Amino acid sequence: MVSVFKKRVLAYIADYFVVSAIMWIIAELLYLIVFPFSAFFVYEYMIILAPIIGLAYFILLEKKLGTTVGKHLLFLKVLSTDSYNYNNKISYKQSVIRNLSKIYWIPIIFDILIGRFTGSSNERILGRLSHSEVVLEDMEYSNKVSLNPELSEDND
Repeated sequence: MVSVFKKRVLAYIADYFVVSAIMWIIAELLYLIVFPFSAFFVYEYMIILAPIIGLAYFILLEKKLGTTVGKHLLFLKVLSTDSYNYNNKISYKQSVIRNLSKIYWIPIIFDILIGRFTGSSNERILGRLSHSEVVLEDMEYSNKVSLNPELSEDND
């Protein structure tokens, strides 16, 4: 069985391709608009647009759906570990905090390393600070079944 950490890495790679595709579409649309003026104008601003688009992608999808495209493909979900919102979707504040290191790829490496040295091998430090965690979707369902017998299929 593949560990949750390996699934998270694969999900991040898949999300990278999704964000890259979104940025490519935006660059092509902007190129059509600014082509008469300057072809390089669009690419000068991609270094600024890339982290904004990436952060918006992760923050909005994790808040609204509890998952991203990559996480969904690998059956992962982001849940809150706050005492007042335990095992529910995360808030915007939690989503912003947990995704700050995804601005560029270098900060996420430090986020993972610090999380590994100060906690479990599955956690990032910003995940712990935001009181959120990534879990397998089927584990979430099995936890709900064990807590709520009405969800169990064995009950007649």
